[in-house]
Amino acid sequence: MSRARASVFMGMSLDGFIAGPGGSLAFLEPFEKSGEDYGFTAFFETVDGLVIGRNTYETVLGFGAWPYGKKRVVVLTHRPADPRHGEELTAEEPATLLERLGREGLRHVYVDGGAVARAFLAAGLVDELTLSVVPVLVGGGVRLFGADLPGRALSLVESRSWPSGMVQVRYRVPQQPSS
Repeated sequence: MSRARASVFMGMSLDGFIAGPGGSLAFLEPFEKSGEDYGFTAFFETVDGLVIGRNTYETVLGFGAWPYGKKRVVVLTHRPADPRHGEELTAEEPATLLERLGREGLRHVYVDGGAVARAFLAAGLVDELTLSVVPVLVGGGVRLFGADLPGRALSLVESRSWPSGMVQVRYRVPQQPSS
């Protein structure tokens, strides 16, 4: 069995932030429209598990309702926690984790959280990257991309725009041959 496929699906400001100062997601609120999820539900139906970071996990726990339903959730963390919804906590390296999840039958995982997405991108493990770019300059906060990412050309799969000014781009991330 091969490793599970990994996809990132995130909203970010035009200046590259996925969260504002203090982890705030308030900059996304003006773009939350009733009946419009910008393709997230269709994407979410294609995944059979999630790999999220500890900060994302803590944020989601504050939502009240668990948004992941019965999907398998793996939290990458080095700190202990008490799982509340059957989630698994691990400190595995991304490549080892994706291989294990593939052996355990997962085919497609949603990678969420800035640090986790960067780690998977840096390791060359992201197969598809969907970014919903909102027309806002946040000025500070949590960046999606950092200087530690290797240079790589991506293949555009699709781009869409909405009257709100939001633009969504979906890229395939070609896998680099192992050396």
